[in-house]
Amino acid sequence: MKNLKSTLRRRFTVLCMAGAAFVVAGSAFAQDGEYHLGVMDQLKIRVAQWQPAEGLIRDWEGVGGDYRIGPTGFISLPFVGEVKAAGRTATEVSSEIGERLQNELALRTMPSASVEIVEFGPIFLAGDVQTPGEYKYAPNLTVLKAVSLAGGLRRADKGQRFARDFISASGDAAVQDSERDRLLARQARLMAEINGSDEIKMPAELEKVDGAQRLIDSETALMKSRRQRYELQLTALADLQSLLQNEIESLSQKGITQKEQLDLINKDRERIGRLKEQGLTTSNRQLSIVGRAADVEGTLLDIDTATLRAKQDISKAKQDEINLRNDWEAQRAKELQDTEAELEKLALKLSTNRQLMSEALEQSAESMKYDAMGKASQVKYTIVRDEGEGPKEIAVDETVQLQPGDVVKVASEVLMQ
Repeated sequence: MKNLKSTLRRRFTVLCMAGAAFVVAGSAFAQDGEYHLGVMDQLKIRVAQWQPAEGLIRDWEGVGGDYRIGPTGFISLPFVGEVKAAGRTATEVSSEIGERLQNELALRTMPSASVEIVEFGPIFLAGDVQTPGEYKYAPNLTVLKAVSLAGGLRRADKGQRFARDFISASGDAAVQDSERDRLLARQARLMAEINGSDEIKMPAELEKVDGAQRLIDSETALMKSRRQRYELQLTALADLQSLLQNEIESLSQKGITQKEQLDLINKDRERIGRLKEQGLTTSNRQLSIVGRAADVEGTLLDIDTATLRAKQDISKAKQDEINLRNDWEAQRAKELQDTEAELEKLALKLSTNRQLMSEALEQSAESMKYDAMGKASQVKYTIVRDEGEGPKEIAVDETVQLQPGDVVKVASEVLMQ
């Protein structure tokens, strides 16, 4: 029984830690394939521990919460102190938090910590953009998308309004196209989960999209992680029911033995009672046999109480299993409904932006190509990035993906003809 409880505890520990490996899925920018945290990133930290006596997972709300990485690259947690975060992955930070909590508080088992990126550090736009300044970073943010956030390129010719409208609408459309691709991949994953499929079918809308397979692979990894967690919970509940059923059988066998012993004691009590009436034995012996009978009856009562409690626990575990299955199905259905609603909103926004782009081109097609003096112009983009060896300038095009903390410098140059 003790070994089985230990197994359940280990399975729930693995369950609590399963989400840590996927909290930054789709946001990998470092060479090792994982995003490395940076200064000003805001993190949501959760800490939980399996309580075997209660059969529950307890959240450590006093330690968990929102934390922002300071200029020194550290975060400060209760009972843990300063933890180096900048330059490390979320998995590395969560592992250190669990280990240090176990060491500081002398815990028998290591608490499970998860680190989720709530908000990345900002990016900055400077130069020939409509509104230079600081902007929030989002995954898959390219130079073109960042320029659109700043209102597009700054132009001085008479076709400025139309050019700005075109760039702004095209940037918004690019952002919305990227978001639509992610939603389509999510929709395909939810359909696979609802249908119980092990693979995600590539949506027809994504077949010709660059990077579509990467989106499907990311959703597949998430689906496997979620399903593994769900199956671990079901297995744990099934093991708990089996454990309780074995306990009931053991108590039942013990009850049979105690009843047989009580029958023997009652026979002795009747025999000693007859001897007492004949004066052949003492009252002390009669009292002793009565006491033994009372002890056995008390043990039988304890066995009945323990059996009833185990049956109640089995009923609760079965209800927990039913609730878990129902919640799983309801959550998938709700996520699918929300995803489809978001896709409908994006379709309307995309249609509006494409109409704006078409109108801007019709009104001033040449304003996108020439300046006020009729000279052709081009735009140059430069990223100022610090990867731990000091700031460096990198010449890029508008399709390059940005990282938190990047400074994008935009410069328009007139080409001599």
